[in-house]
Amino acid sequence: MPMRRSLFSVTVCVLLSTALFSAANSDSTPTIHDRIAGMKSADGLFPTAWDAKTGKLFLEIRKFDQDFLLVVSLPYGLGSNDIGLDRGRLGEERIVHFTRVGPRVLLVAPNLQYRSSSTDPMENLAVKQSFAESVLAGFKIEAEEDGAVLIDATDFLQQDSFGAGEQLVDTKQGAYKLDKDRSAFALENTKNFPLNTEFESILTFASEHPAEHSLVATVTPDAHAVTLREHYSFVQLPDDGYQPRAFDPRSGFFDTHYRDYSAPLGSALDVRLIQRHRLAKKDPNAAVSEPVKPLIYYVDPGAPEPIRSALVEGASWWNQAFEAAGFKNAFRVEVLPPGADPMDVRYNVIQWVHRSTRGWSFGSTVSDPRTGEIIQGRVTLGSLRGRQDYMIAEALLAPYKKGEPVSSEMREMVLARLRQLAAHEVGHTLGLAHNFAASSIAPGTSVMDYPHPWITLDASGKPDLSHAYATGIGAWDKVSIQYGYSQFSAVTDERAALNGILNSAQASGLYFITDEDARPLGSAHPHAHLWDNGPDPAAELNRILKVRAAALARFGEDAIQPDRPLSELEDTLVPLYLLHRYQTEAAAKEIGGLDYRYALRGDGELVTRIVDPANQQKALDAVVKTLSPETLTLPESLLHILPPRAFGYPRTRESFEGHTGLTFDPVGAAESAADLTLTLLFDPQRASRLVEYHARNAANPGLNQVIEAVFQATWKALPTTGVAAEVQRITEASTVEHLLALAANPGASPEARAQARTAAVSLRSWISAKVTKVPESPEEKAVRAAAIARIEAFEKDPEKFTPATDVPAPPGQPIGDDEQD
Repeated sequence: MPMRRSLFSVTVCVLLSTALFSAANSDSTPTIHDRIAGMKSADGLFPTAWDAKTGKLFLEIRKFDQDFLLVVSLPYGLGSNDIGLDRGRLGEERIVHFTRVGPRVLLVAPNLQYRSSSTDPMENLAVKQSFAESVLAGFKIEAEEDGAVLIDATDFLQQDSFGAGEQLVDTKQGAYKLDKDRSAFALENTKNFPLNTEFESILTFASEHPAEHSLVATVTPDAHAVTLREHYSFVQLPDDGYQPRAFDPRSGFFDTHYRDYSAPLGSALDVRLIQRHRLAKKDPNAAVSEPVKPLIYYVDPGAPEPIRSALVEGASWWNQAFEAAGFKNAFRVEVLPPGADPMDVRYNVIQWVHRSTRGWSFGSTVSDPRTGEIIQGRVTLGSLRGRQDYMIAEALLAPYKKGEPVSSEMREMVLARLRQLAAHEVGHTLGLAHNFAASSIAPGTSVMDYPHPWITLDASGKPDLSHAYATGIGAWDKVSIQYGYSQFSAVTDERAALNGILNSAQASGLYFITDEDARPLGSAHPHAHLWDNGPDPAAELNRILKVRAAALARFGEDAIQPDRPLSELEDTLVPLYLLHRYQTEAAAKEIGGLDYRYALRGDGELVTRIVDPANQQKALDAVVKTLSPETLTLPESLLHILPPRAFGYPRTRESFEGHTGLTFDPVGAAESAADLTLTLLFDPQRASRLVEYHARNAANPGLNQVIEAVFQATWKALPTTGVAAEVQRITEASTVEHLLALAANPGASPEARAQARTAAVSLRSWISAKVTKVPESPEEKAVRAAAIARIEAFEKDPEKFTPATDVPAPPGQPIGDDEQD
């Protein structure tokens, strides 16, 4: 008992002391008015106060547990496409709220991936308690007044929320860490408005030992210090007036999805909504009406003329689609007004971004994850794209003839491409995904495809670029906008109306196939390609090979400007020599191809259909032409004017590689081109489908038939002489390597591997037994002996086989992550 009384007395004393301390501490907490006296303050969504003496930024919170949107972006970039820290790049966006817990304030990100639509609070609580939320930051209360509190947001706003430091490490640039002593606020871009509060910080990432030959060193004054800016937007969420729209995989829209655990049994657990802007008619019952509030996009004034005007014009095409959806003057494009900040989420922006190397352009959005409503569209256009198109035009036209004016075709082609590009990327920010089937339906069907320039030959055999890129919005684009933005009367069955839009489109031959079905080299869809043209891939490949041959016959010194180093001809040659690369890929997808749609049960649309055997054979015949010495051999007249690189003009990754050191290697270029084709034909997924489809219908070409066609185009083709003979030998050697690689590839089916191995053994026997009427040269004997040795080594120990690496082709598409766009 005495011990218990003692413990009780101590406990009472401690509690009393704690209460007195808390009361004293509460009394000592200053008012917000007193705490920010003398500071520069700004009212808005979250009032701010800047203490110039200490360099601290304070934030006033008047409402707790009220969600808002937190967006992080990069207003100043690094300039390296490969690292990916581009000017204007959007980072994470989250719905968050401030909550008070005693003397602290927590910034909480609720878990919106898992929800309950029930009105029962206990059902909602069960879901909330089942999945974790994230507390992103904690703050000490600095002052309070009338229910509002003041927090010091300095450390939070000067941390690396974008993850730039991690990106530098992940791309192997060195161990970079944020240096707070070299970081500060960018006050000129820290602003307050009624619906959004904007902050910007200057952040320096330091490294004592940057990676040797790092990319950072090529784009910074000092690789030891990388100074970027990170921008924070605190944005009030939209009101409840937005009406979400159901996602349909046939519509061409991106989706927002979450799981609703209150969905009735038998109903879908996952809710999928399209992403789109809010757009409403002034007169909901009118067939055509002006909008309550139009969509306005602003072009970066940093884009020079005439590019700026081209961007305005191309992006404005979308008004055609909104007119088809029943809106008048609903979409406008203007130049960003002076003083406006493109990071301010109140502006939809089209930014002109520079990098040290060419890369992807892309369209990103800030959206409400609760509903899919797009709040801001943000487009990034890489400025080097136009210069690449200009060089392609130079290669095709060889326009710099002595004494003649330079053709304007190149400039016009670039501007046409930039109009299309602006429309394409704005389409993403309207909610639309790529439609890579569009180019096989008809020219100009959708700006959401990747267009290859349409090049023809005039009567004299000269390439004609006057119709390189289509103009205006496409038929599919109008269908998508109708699905996403059409406004229906209160008595209309919306689901039936939306189905009617897509069913009507499909009946007219319009449909949608996107990235995952088009980008992989082994993908099956015969009409979903990037950078292709026409409904018949094989016919177009044959046509583009003729255009390429005609352009190569004209190619020479006139392809570069006077007084430029002749070694620059090599750079201009690259896109012309590989002009056929993407149409080859399109034709290859006919081989072992499967036509299909994103069909719904009962929609009456095509589900699957193996490509007709005759079309597969036609495509195979066209593709193997790209392996012929006739296609791959450059003329001696051109080789005479391709010198080693001039001093100060080194090769880059955009140049051909080779085996001959400083000199241009025409055989290495051929090896690169052959590798592109053989990689497609011996792709493990394509090989496996060839085996399966031939088993299902013997009329379909099988893998053995494809392998034999390659043999006929390489090993069994008529022998040639000179450089063409070397080209033929390099394609023969490359064929062996790709065939053995397929035989060893665990990603291929067992039967595909077995057939590849058997074909290799058969080739070895054919090489060994071949008798020629003409004596073989030492070079021919060497390549045959090497092939026999490679096949025998594979047979002896397949597990140890490592295919030789071909000379890689220079990049064709924009450099970098192709999922950026």
